[in-house]
Amino acid sequence: MAIRVVMPALEMAQETGKLLAWRKNEGEPVTKGEPLLEIETDKAVVEVESPGDGVLAGITAKVGDEIPVGQTIAWLVKPGEQPPAASEAKSPSARATSAPAHAAAASAPAVAATSAVVPQISPKARRLAKELGVDFTNIRGTGPDGVITAEDVQAVADRKSAAPAPLEAAAEPLSPVARLMAERSTQSWTQVPHFFVVRDVDATALLSAQKNLAPVVEQKHGVRPSITDLLVALAARVLVKHPRINAKWKDGTIHLNKDVNISVAMAVKDGVVNVVIHNAHTTHLANISVQRQELTELARANRLRPADIAGGTFTISNLGMFKVDAFTAIIPPAQAAILAVGRISERVVVIDGKPAVRPMMTLTLSSDHRVIDGARAAEFLGELAAAITEPDKWLD
Repeated sequence: MAIRVVMPALEMAQETGKLLAWRKNEGEPVTKGEPLLEIETDKAVVEVESPGDGVLAGITAKVGDEIPVGQTIAWLVKPGEQPPAASEAKSPSARATSAPAHAAAASAPAVAATSAVVPQISPKARRLAKELGVDFTNIRGTGPDGVITAEDVQAVADRKSAAPAPLEAAAEPLSPVARLMAERSTQSWTQVPHFFVVRDVDATALLSAQKNLAPVVEQKHGVRPSITDLLVALAARVLVKHPRINAKWKDGTIHLNKDVNISVAMAVKDGVVNVVIHNAHTTHLANISVQRQELTELARANRLRPADIAGGTFTISNLGMFKVDAFTAIIPPAQAAILAVGRISERVVVIDGKPAVRPMMTLTLSSDHRVIDGARAAEFLGELAAAITEPDKWLD
């Protein structure tokens, strides 16, 4: 039996997907799990694997097409087998809606003909309106019985030429990533009651841990742990002790997540994507570094897979590399908190009553007040700050 190849739904709110590439050509054999096509959603570019074994046939979608979720775009058939007829390739929703849509289109001219009101205009005025490019349908005529005269048309043309041309800003089309950022940021900021807790932390021990661990990890795994990697590991381990920070608000109730999956906000060409380190609370720092490096390369190449961006329970956004001292971040959907990390810079602080220079960093925790109260936020941020000042006690 032939197997349908359909446009998959990779996100909850996804309605369409854009076909970027076929990895196989018509008539080529395909095995289950083999990369078959690439699609672009509002969140990322992803590879879609073959749903079964067979020969690719009956391709109905070409590169660049925007395709509704669930629509059949090809078939996998046995050698020598023909794909089903084109009528069978239509999705149920397409078949269900095509007839009413056609009927509505057929009846539209009749409705328009009976409901349209044609203004009365003299032949001379009609010719003048055409010459001057004036739309006479909204002109109120001053002639007998409201007939539009040539003088009425000329008056509108004179006002139009006297008025300064409006200045229009150039419209910049949004990429799918940028559009998604705009939609989700607006949704979160307007629907989630944010509040913020700020803490300055001495990063001396954190920098020392990075310096000591970097050669060991690089020698074994070929990648140097970043400050973000250390923060992912530390935050994940602290979150285990603070499950309400690792939760979400859903259907009027608080849902606690059993796993700690840290999303890392990552800048790409057209915006920001949140890649996910799954089970970060049980993952060794070296493996976190390796995963983060791989996800960085995939994100920059627009080759993230669905699993790379799904399932985050807590987010870290580090703008320290951009020389930002401190900032507040908007909580991602389906999470209750996000940690904004500023740069590490030398500051004068008071230690034992005396001024001293220390490498300091500012952490800002944005929290959903429906899930987290001020005391819980402060306790989590306090314990995370303590872990940063003594990372050796928390890292394997």
